[in-house]
Amino acid sequence: MSSNAVEIPKAVYVYEIPVRLWHSLNALAITVLAVSGYLIANPLASVGGEASDHFVMGYIRFAHFAAGYILAIGLLFRIYWAYAGNEYARQLFLPPLLTQKFWAGVWHEILWYSFIDKQPRKYVGHNPLALLFMHFILVWGTLFMIVTGFALYGEGTGQDSWQFALFSSWVIPLFGESQSVHSWHHLIMWAIICFVIAHIYVAVREDKLSRQSMLKTMVTGYRTFKDDAPADD
Repeated sequence: MSSNAVEIPKAVYVYEIPVRLWHSLNALAITVLAVSGYLIANPLASVGGEASDHFVMGYIRFAHFAAGYILAIGLLFRIYWAYAGNEYARQLFLPPLLTQKFWAGVWHEILWYSFIDKQPRKYVGHNPLALLFMHFILVWGTLFMIVTGFALYGEGTGQDSWQFALFSSWVIPLFGESQSVHSWHHLIMWAIICFVIAHIYVAVREDKLSRQSMLKTMVTGYRTFKDDAPADD
């Protein structure tokens, strides 16, 4: 237990309504983007009959683009709320990467998740390892997907569009060609999918084995605790 630990109440209001709303919309948008993006890269079999009678891939592309806009607008709002919200709303964007305590916490969580360390630590906000992965994979990964996604989208909207001017005009030359942007866009998508799978597993595991609530907290916003000991963060 940290020497800087302080007493905390039975429940702490950690995740405000805007944060919980963003979490839900972000999860929905990522799901739609992953499924529709996979189908765009690996199209469905051709449908019989006249092409004018079908718009299957058109609907899939529309769902992908709409979810992309939701993802982008949601991230902008979440960045704003990092400053407008409480201290826990800022954790995702400002991890204390330069502190020894943070990296000691990361190592402890690695041992805890590996079933080597038998005693979990107690956190009001995110634990260090979760914060590290969410910052680099979720925040920066999402930003990368938005930038490269709009760059690819700008190719279709044309050189007179704001998407082309703000993104395609420099992103595609930076990667060398459009196909390279596509490849990196798909690669980071799979990285985010792997993160989501691990995120769900860890959330369920921590809800059962850790010393604080997890799943219920993302619904109510309140973190509750299973003992009266001080928190480590």
